[in-house]
Amino acid sequence: MTATAGDQAGPDRTLRYGSDDDQRVELTHPSGQARGTVVLIHGGYWRAPFTSELMHPLIPEFTARGWSVANVEYRRGRAGWAATHDDLLSALAAVRSESPHSRLAIVGHSVGGQLALLCAEAADAVVALAPVTDIVRGYHEGIGDGAVAEFFGAHPDAIPERYASASPLAQVPPRGEVVIVHGSDDARVPIAHSRDYLEAARAAGARAELIEPPQLAHLDAIAPDAPHWGRVHSWLDRWVAG
Repeated sequence: MTATAGDQAGPDRTLRYGSDDDQRVELTHPSGQARGTVVLIHGGYWRAPFTSELMHPLIPEFTARGWSVANVEYRRGRAGWAATHDDLLSALAAVRSESPHSRLAIVGHSVGGQLALLCAEAADAVVALAPVTDIVRGYHEGIGDGAVAEFFGAHPDAIPERYASASPLAQVPPRGEVVIVHGSDDARVPIAHSRDYLEAARAAGARAELIEPPQLAHLDAIAPDAPHWGRVHSWLDRWVAG
């Protein structure tokens, strides 16, 4: 499996939702009538070197199935949590305004999955790929080589409101339908995080399910040739037809 982009055509248009270079959305449309819009949100543990290019390999897979694709870039790194969260809400509002009556699904990977779950009210469905769902737990477990401490800059006890606002587990239930894909052998974000989130989300009334491949490394979740995509596309087909 590979998550490298290879030779990809550029987007049809770039939508700016702010003045910063990272406040942009790449829009790519299918050849015919779009059946809906898929918003892609990349991961990278909020670190600035990781960009929306991570999601480029998935774009042809969605446009070939009739989806318009909005690939989101957002401020991260030193910009801080408030800027990151605000950017996603602004980006999703801008995408929604482009096609206000279109069905809209968010597909987010790792912390992109975190952002997708937190911003689910702006969409109709969410596909969360190996998502970061519990920021407090992530801090204590040191996930991402200490990424939580690095980004949030303080112990959870010092800024509990900020940790709660950034944790999907503290914000259940998500709006709309949710499917989570998380490999049992994921060494970057333990599968237990998604299992516990699913239990809490369902207890709060969410319509959510978990696809748990026995072998799926963290980065392979965004490899377009990974086996789980057949089930994900089938799930999206059922959802958009419902």
